[in-house]
Amino acid sequence: MRTVNFTAHNTVTLLHCGAEFFPALIAAIDAAQAEIHLETYIFADDKTADMVKDALKRAAGRGVTVKVITDWIGTGHAFSKKLKQELQAAGVHHRSFNPWFRRGVVRTHRKLCVIDRSVAFLGGLNINDDLLSDDDSHMVLAAPRWDFAIGLRGPVTTAIHLEAETQWGRLGHLALKTRLDLFRKVRVEQPAAAGGAVLAALVIRDNLRNRHTIQRAYLRALGHAHKSAWLANPYFAPGRKLRRALESAAGRGVDVTLLLGVGQFRMQDAVARSFYPKLLKSGVHIVEYHKTQLHAKVAVIDDEWATVGSSNYDGLSLFVNQEANVIIKDSGFAHRLRLHIERAVSEGVRINPDDFANIRWYESAWYGIAYLIYKNVLRLITLGRYSE
Repeated sequence: MRTVNFTAHNTVTLLHCGAEFFPALIAAIDAAQAEIHLETYIFADDKTADMVKDALKRAAGRGVTVKVITDWIGTGHAFSKKLKQELQAAGVHHRSFNPWFRRGVVRTHRKLCVIDRSVAFLGGLNINDDLLSDDDSHMVLAAPRWDFAIGLRGPVTTAIHLEAETQWGRLGHLALKTRLDLFRKVRVEQPAAAGGAVLAALVIRDNLRNRHTIQRAYLRALGHAHKSAWLANPYFAPGRKLRRALESAAGRGVDVTLLLGVGQFRMQDAVARSFYPKLLKSGVHIVEYHKTQLHAKVAVIDDEWATVGSSNYDGLSLFVNQEANVIIKDSGFAHRLRLHIERAVSEGVRINPDDFANIRWYESAWYGIAYLIYKNVLRLITLGRYSE
């Protein structure tokens, strides 16, 4: 497993929802002079995505090298084909990740962009309108999807650029020797920083050397937590180790609050709720968010350690898909992110342990059945690793 190496003297800007993210992204694309790498799970067919697409075309039109990767499932087969034709006609290079499952079930779930090797964006936002449901574009949400990205400048952008460039190369028609050279290239690690603000590190999950990097970063942070842990995620179905880390932290007196998105997928909600009894018994506070779709994958621990990225707390993100998070060690950034999470918690529904213990028997049975189905499917997909 690759170690997590922090670099110092980064500038990190927290971007809440599309209203902050897309203007910043488009402005950076419009300022690009040499090169743009953009990778996303969903590149939608809507007005917001059109604005990003038009900015990419403008960049290509003035001579910038623009490379776009979209996931074949997330973006959809039919629209991926249409998008490729439109982008290529404007001089934008496009590659689709894992069409027709040629690489197995793995998807790229990463959302990142790096421009001129000096400016980067990374987080949970796809290229889509955050007032439209990301699983049904005809469904208008009651409020913008609750999500975050970060804008980055500084040494950490070097790691993000290298990862984006390597991903582009992997999806091309490369000889075996070239692929081995790319593998060696991504193994080159940045020297650990000795201090300075802001400390930041890119952590990815893939099926090569980084199978457990993101999960182990969470486990380490929770294992060293002393005061508080605020975690927000839409799809909660982690393996045994992460669940035990949450329970252990709460058991030794850490104030652990888990903010979960609900209401999007009935099966997912049932799987998540199957874990509630043990978590609640251990002292973990669970809050369900109903105001709109919660899509953020963020956490703040002890107001010192924070992460923003694409990785959910489920079997697909932790054991199958390609993901990308950034870890930030900076009290000011952690404080700003925690305030957002606290505000969302105040708007959510707190699960009362006594009330949940007295739910109807058939609801409890449904949660257990949903988990058994999910667990067995994920064990099959991950060759038994899901329970880790």
